[in-house]
Amino acid sequence: MDGKQKLKQWVEDSGNIVFFGGAGVSTESGIPDFRSVDGLYRQQYDYPPETILSHTFYERHTGEFFRFYKNKMICKDAKPNAAHLALARLEEEGKLRAVITQNIDGLHQMAGSRTVLELHGSVHRNYCTRCGKFYDADHILNSEGIPLCQCGGIVKPDVVLYEEGLDYGTMQRAISFISGADVLIIGGTSLTVYPAAGLVDYYRGHKLVLINKGATPMDSRADLVIGGAIGETLKMFLEP
Repeated sequence: MDGKQKLKQWVEDSGNIVFFGGAGVSTESGIPDFRSVDGLYRQQYDYPPETILSHTFYERHTGEFFRFYKNKMICKDAKPNAAHLALARLEEEGKLRAVITQNIDGLHQMAGSRTVLELHGSVHRNYCTRCGKFYDADHILNSEGIPLCQCGGIVKPDVVLYEEGLDYGTMQRAISFISGADVLIIGGTSLTVYPAAGLVDYYRGHKLVLINKGATPMDSRADLVIGGAIGETLKMFLEP
């Protein structure tokens, strides 16, 4: 039995699956992983992405932060791919308990997933830092320079920047889902960004599945490793 057939069997036999995913889930929808910096990027920006997406940079160079954020982090035309759709179907069938994601694009919800834990926030939620008023992604995109609220405050995306902590409540829910899971499927992540990568340590089962194009530090701990694109692997769950 090959890796995909084994995964299919485990999914068929389980009603308590949790999925934990990273940037690789969204790259198949055309959303670039900002860590793989392209030539165009080097021409446009004087700092690496990790620097621009830090709390310190946001505070000190707010205008440049938003120039990068609008150009690179909001992908309005992106649509869910086979991975998103397959996970939504597995939830609908009562097999998948939760999607835990490091992505901020909202594609899991667009695909129909209901229980989605966004560790790093979402581009679709933005709040005035002065009065707390909510704004959608269009307000950020359509604003000239730094997006402002009607009250004059800066509208900040509800995304976790470098140097900022993850939301405590979301992390606790993620730990709860993972520690109680029968099958844990991890896909599209290198498992190198902490504290998110540390969530794997809470899994107590014996069906840890890693699906990724490259090797990860956790491969030796996995019960099943499948190399390749996550959508290519999960699309079998969309077949009749």
